[in-house]
Amino acid sequence: QVQLVESGGGLVQAGGSLSLACAVSGRFVSAVAMGWFRQTPGKERECVAALSRDGSKYYAESVKGRFTISRDIAKNTVYLQMTSLKPEDTAVYYCAADKYYSDTYYHVADYDYWGQGTQVTVSS
Repeated sequence: QVQLVESGGGLVQAGGSLSLACAVSGRFVSAVAMGWFRQTPGKERECVAALSRDGSKYYAESVKGRFTISRDIAKNTVYLQMTSLKPEDTAVYYCAADKYYSDTYYHVADYDYWGQGTQVTVSS
């Protein structure tokens, strides 16, 4: 059974930083693609950062230079370091893992397993 458990969300002022963690069980983070997505009410879930099976990284234009995705193989955990946060970064953040290889790794449809989500709120 695959489980993804996010932690680290919260309330932060604009310009501040937060680090999210996604602890994975049932899959090795070194062997799957992992993604961080976010969603706000009435909007589609979007990928903000993703890590492919071969280690390539994807970042949404809106977060480039501010967010960093990484993985700790020993802890089987994936992180999302967020800096220079803006009010528009406010959302529920989800981590995801794939089950099978696909050519892309930054679409919702590329992923099979999802965490429960963690709220990030950035105040102005």
